[in-house]
Amino acid sequence: MDSVFKKSAVGNQPGGRPPAAVEITPEGVLAAVRRAGSDSQDALAYAFAALPPGAVVPGIEDANLRAPEAVAEAIRSALGELAPRHRALTLVVPDAAVRVFVLDFDSMPAKADEAISVLRFRLRKMVPFDVEHGGVSYQILSQDKAEWKVLTAVLPGLVLAEYEAAVRAAGYEPGAVLPSSLAALEAADPMAAVLAVNLSGPGMTTLIANGQDLLLYRTLDLPAAPMARVSEIQRGVAVAAAYYEDKLGAAPRRLYYAGNHDMEEFSSWLAGTEMEVVELVRRPESGMTTPLGRESVAGVSGALAGGR
Repeated sequence: MDSVFKKSAVGNQPGGRPPAAVEITPEGVLAAVRRAGSDSQDALAYAFAALPPGAVVPGIEDANLRAPEAVAEAIRSALGELAPRHRALTLVVPDAAVRVFVLDFDSMPAKADEAISVLRFRLRKMVPFDVEHGGVSYQILSQDKAEWKVLTAVLPGLVLAEYEAAVRAAGYEPGAVLPSSLAALEAADPMAAVLAVNLSGPGMTTLIANGQDLLLYRTLDLPAAPMARVSEIQRGVAVAAAYYEDKLGAAPRRLYYAGNHDMEEFSSWLAGTEMEVVELVRRPESGMTTPLGRESVAGVSGALAGGR
């Protein structure tokens, strides 16, 4: 795996990530490119290509791409609308396909290959798949003489190979790979304390970031039944808010939202809370070459944003 979740993570090419990104979701493929010479979100162009139901089933246990040819064609179609100048792109994959941890160490090897070996050894008992052949990447969050905090992402090798193969079949090259929520988080204010939620079809991720520190990253599988689903969302948000208050000494005033559900509907599910629900990345008012449906642009926007 070339790189997961950070522009400064192992394997990124000098000069940052490619100026194009695609996010693969069960609903379809969302692509974005940065127009030359601009650093603002308004200068991004977007395109979306829908997928048939069941084409993508995210997870760590089975094949994710049940219709790989359709996924490759959707990537080709979305990027064809944007005509990126280079073949390399940042690939954003569903949270359900990746496991993310913040691990503590007394020290870490300076060489990346040695550090990856240390991480694989630690992860063996933490994930239910073969980490020796899995994709592993990391980011040093903080370090001092007594403790190193390391943000680590791992996904099964066969799952990673599926997603990368679809990108290559579409005629492009995955230059970096990120889970959706950590990609989206890069679009947030890097100096502010942030409580965020990323809601997708099969699950929800809650995150708390404070500056360069990631305090919480929790992905939940959601039930299909509507009432049970809403109840689980409410419970997950309440747990994250309580953890925020415990760690930061104050209740969160805002909940930053990304997801493929209408934000007003999501807000109505949390009517009993005092938090203001706001978009992590606002819906674009321009630059859409195709209708985007309900897809959030947070993942691809964050993938193309400056690193946290």
